[in-house]
Amino acid sequence: MDVSEALAGRRSCRSYSPDPVDPAALDRVLAACRRAPSAGNTWALDLVVLDRRPDVDRYWDTTLPSGPRRDAFTWPGLLRAPVIVLPVIDPAAYVRRYAEPDKERSGLGAAEDAWPVPYWWVDAGAAVMAMLLAATAEGLGSLLFGVFGHEGDVAAELGIPGDRRIVGAVALGWPDGDGRPSASARRGRPEPRDFIRRNGW
Repeated sequence: MDVSEALAGRRSCRSYSPDPVDPAALDRVLAACRRAPSAGNTWALDLVVLDRRPDVDRYWDTTLPSGPRRDAFTWPGLLRAPVIVLPVIDPAAYVRRYAEPDKERSGLGAAEDAWPVPYWWVDAGAAVMAMLLAATAEGLGSLLFGVFGHEGDVAAELGIPGDRRIVGAVALGWPDGDGRPSASARRGRPEPRDFIRRNGW
């Protein structure tokens, strides 16, 4: 499968078979992140990979504990995903990198708030997209979803250092055939002519 086929085939999968993912295939998906850009070649991304059922369950028990909310959850098949990957970034690493002699003239080595665009988020997003495309190429379903208000609890549960930020969560696994789109999918996507502005706005 080439890149254009992976792009055309990529869909957000919200319902999974509990069947395990082949470890070699998972390793290829995770390694795809290495091909993403990294400002200053800082490379401050870690992947916390939950690929054992008890550890995946720890994630859901932390973010969606048993009870009425879980019972009413719209996408119960998401909880069956055999792998959850948490991309974790280190913003301070970017500050340190841009304080080094070859980057210090940028002024970005002063503090995190010196960055008009916090590139740790940009780089992490690119790494996640590489992972999603690699998953599609392997025939796997994938979904990027938010951790949101549970970030601190998830970090504490999994021992993630307090100076790191969890970008989100990526579910990986085999689709179980429930291809129901989310309500957001009804919004559709714009045509290229609607957002491509050549040579100026």
